[in-house]
Amino acid sequence: MIPQQEILLLAMKAGQIQLENGAEIFRVEDTIMHICRSYGLHSVNTFVLSNGIFISCGDEQEPQFAKVLQVPVNHTNLRRVAEVNQLSRRIEEEKLEPEEARRELKRIEEQPGFPAALQIAVAGIAGACFGVMFGGSARDFLCSLFIGALYQVYCLYLGAPHFSQIVRNILGSAWITFLCILCYRFGPGQNFDAMIIGGIILMVPGVAFTNAIRDMADGDYISGSVRMMDAVLVFFCIAIGVGLVIALYGTLTGTPLLP
Repeated sequence: MIPQQEILLLAMKAGQIQLENGAEIFRVEDTIMHICRSYGLHSVNTFVLSNGIFISCGDEQEPQFAKVLQVPVNHTNLRRVAEVNQLSRRIEEEKLEPEEARRELKRIEEQPGFPAALQIAVAGIAGACFGVMFGGSARDFLCSLFIGALYQVYCLYLGAPHFSQIVRNILGSAWITFLCILCYRFGPGQNFDAMIIGGIILMVPGVAFTNAIRDMADGDYISGSVRMMDAVLVFFCIAIGVGLVIALYGTLTGTPLLP
């Protein structure tokens, strides 16, 4: 017979991987319950917040067990979320042994992220495409490509390793605005608004904002509110960074940035 504690720790590990990679609350709870029920545990209770998992088990027939796990959410990797979700279904359908399921979880957790060069290239292309969508020209496309790539370099090698989230977002939006001003005043850029949209769109917390709405729609008001406040804080940081650089430019040059 599989020890109850081993099953609960396996289910909690699956939930941890999903939660720290940006999964919704209901998906984490559903994955944990799927795994526990697949191995015959039916007295399980789980409570998931945006940065923590509480799990307990036990009744008249099963021994008592409880564990709390803090889960910091520092990045988003929806590929890992999908793979853990699929693994929980495999456990239920194929009756995988716990040791095999544990090996699969370790593989998912340790799989490398996307290479830095690919992230930089994709950030530049994505920002440039959004700039064109909002009225940018071919010259603005090239400028946004350059700005998006440099912003991703900042994130990978300076922002994420050395700054808190608030400072990182303010400096990131300020960096984007500074590069847009350079391209608009001294480079080939033609439409300042299109270029800055192409750069700022890379900072918008779309996954967090969407998950916040989904959590609140599912009745997880605490987690939804926390995630919503986190997304709103990012929006404020973006506005502060952009506003400071534009105001500083106007003060130093004595001319408005836009006619």
